[in-house]
Amino acid sequence: MSNSCDPSAFAFDDEQDVPIGYMERTRAWYLALGYNNPYRWAHYREVPFVKLAKPLHESVVGLITTASPFDPEKGPQGPGAPYNARAKFYEVYSGDTALSHDVRIAHVAIDRQHTTMTDSGSWFPLPLLREFAAEGVIGRLASRFHGAPTNRSQRHTLSVDCPELLRRCQADGLDAVVLVANCPVCHQTLSLVARYLEANGIATVLMGCAKDIVEHCGVPRFLFSDFPLGNAAGKPHDLVSQRETLRLALDLLASAPAARTTVQSPQRWSDSADWKLDYSNPERVSPQELARLRAEADQAKAEIARKKAELDGSVLSPDKGKP
Repeated sequence: MSNSCDPSAFAFDDEQDVPIGYMERTRAWYLALGYNNPYRWAHYREVPFVKLAKPLHESVVGLITTASPFDPEKGPQGPGAPYNARAKFYEVYSGDTALSHDVRIAHVAIDRQHTTMTDSGSWFPLPLLREFAAEGVIGRLASRFHGAPTNRSQRHTLSVDCPELLRRCQADGLDAVVLVANCPVCHQTLSLVARYLEANGIATVLMGCAKDIVEHCGVPRFLFSDFPLGNAAGKPHDLVSQRETLRLALDLLASAPAARTTVQSPQRWSDSADWKLDYSNPERVSPQELARLRAEADQAKAEIARKKAELDGSVLSPDKGKP
């Protein structure tokens, strides 16, 4: 009997081919821009969990997104658009799932260097959910999808947006919700939403690309795709990838045995992992570019502060907040 080993067993993969640490990367980036108040990410020890009350093929399933409805009056929002704070939305919104919707992600800190922004199927799986309902994979798609704002504090998300999203989900008679995250803060916001819905009896599965942020917060079910931010629902212009990604999420929704269940998609973004070194990496950006980005960030902060002040100072009408 030979004691020799197959040499290929020791051909380890590239050491950088691991999930990006977005919390640390973001902290280093903002320090490089000159902001000296590191962000404190949400973190919980206990995680609520409810099992899906019905078989998946009998369940009413909803969708929650952080993508923003396109508004041509709010500046660039299409493929290749820069970060655009004007495109943000500040209150929960809902849309008819039977219709087509142009929702975009120019308002979030997605990976613009490696994300095309040309196929909303990468971040908004509504058409596929309609197909899965027609195929009997899920019992029924809810009549509405909902948008979760990501521009407020964690306190506002928990005290205002989460209760409103729960109210709408309950009105829709949902058994389960699929949540699709985009930027780092989107991942935290939807983690908080998933926790809140789960604590109130609605099963959830979060689809995302920022593993550290989601697991740091703590969610019931998480489908992790090791893709650039903005592609949580699959590769752009690749229906096979998108179908496989959504199917994995729905399988996880039905099969997770307990809270904090993470499943990693087996799909790879590319043969090389070099793309992971680019996102918010000050070592790969010139001082001149950092200065430009700092000015851009200051402008965005000013726009957000202006919009928040406008909203906070407005007089609520009797119908304000109704779906």
